[in-house]
Amino acid sequence: MATKDPSRESHFPAIEKKYGEKMSYWFKVMAALEGQKYPEQIAHLRENYGFSQAHANALVMYSRGSLSAHRHETPAQYFKSIDPTQAKTIKKIIKAIKDKYPDLEFVISYNQPMLRKGTMYVFGASVSKNHISIAPWSTDVIDRFRPKLTAYRVTKNTIAVPNDWEVDIKLLHAMIKARLAES
Repeated sequence: MATKDPSRESHFPAIEKKYGEKMSYWFKVMAALEGQKYPEQIAHLRENYGFSQAHANALVMYSRGSLSAHRHETPAQYFKSIDPTQAKTIKKIIKAIKDKYPDLEFVISYNQPMLRKGTMYVFGASVSKNHISIAPWSTDVIDRFRPKLTAYRVTKNTIAVPNDWEVDIKLLHAMIKARLAES
């Protein structure tokens, strides 16, 4: 399967077309914003020029020296980049889900491990220093399972589990089933 060009520059033709200025103009705008924080730069482009989030992010990140949004070409690269305990836990989580739902595709998307069915994201995970965030990509699913999640820190979109979480296979299967039912 061909991957979309992850380079920041891939957005430049669309930026020039949509916002009516050459990239040299936008680089001057960014030079004037040098030293501001990322959210301030994004807000400036969105509020003053009508940039979409994707276009603003591409220009800001390119101006900050990041040439690609793609950090991990393979799952192995991703797992090597994180804490070994977290890697072991996420691998167990993915295996538990894939054992029950083998048709789900395991991908690295948004630089995080994800499971999807076609173009629909079904499950994702990300790591922080002190926990792993898991997500069924549905606020409705999280709300439905909230009574069973009292042992965890739950936000609108994610569930924080310990780095060495004893994987709750029944919970994962039930959440995936509910997420798939939404399609």
